[in-house]
Amino acid sequence: MTRIEAPTLAHLWPLALGLGLLAVLWLGPLPSRARGSFSAHMVMHMGIVAVAAPLLALGVSRLGRLPAMPVGIAVLAAFFELVVVWGWHAPALHDAARVHPLVTLAEQGSFLLAGLFVWVAALGGAKGENLAEKLSGAGALLLTSMHMTLLGALLLFAPRPLYACADLCSPLVAVTPLEDQAAGGAIMLSVGGLAYLLGGLVLVADVVRDRWTEARS
Repeated sequence: MTRIEAPTLAHLWPLALGLGLLAVLWLGPLPSRARGSFSAHMVMHMGIVAVAAPLLALGVSRLGRLPAMPVGIAVLAAFFELVVVWGWHAPALHDAARVHPLVTLAEQGSFLLAGLFVWVAALGGAKGENLAEKLSGAGALLLTSMHMTLLGALLLFAPRPLYACADLCSPLVAVTPLEDQAAGGAIMLSVGGLAYLLGGLVLVADVVRDRWTEARS
């Protein structure tokens, strides 16, 4: 009879930290501040997809509840996150999310769903049996890193504010709407791009290490 071990602190801390971060992001001062600040809005976004989501996925993986994922799931997850991220940063949808609570709720929920999907697919892919499955998760993270870096750069270097909410909402008094937008772009480029890049490189390094170990044995 197989003995099931009780979860330890080492298993539970990523889940607890991820859930705690979501509580801070959604129940703290950021939601009200994000209505008037693009950069605050971006802090919420990156906190969800680049910090909370990987912590939650890691927690699920450590509890042994994460099955191996086929290649197609990782590809689908990467494409889904691309659509969600770029879609919600289209001017009409972004402006609606800044001023309408129900649209904000839909936006934040889809950010969490997309972030969880790609990180779970990536970690599940690493559990695969063949090389293609093992590398598919890393590929999903690296692809996401690239499109987040691109979108962040577009926001950072845009010559004018891209959103009507820059004028309709009240941005931080200390900065102009364009400066606020550029700060948000820098946050996406650095935090989002770097988190997914590092995640992808870690998974690639794991594959290389395993192959090296197999070759030497």
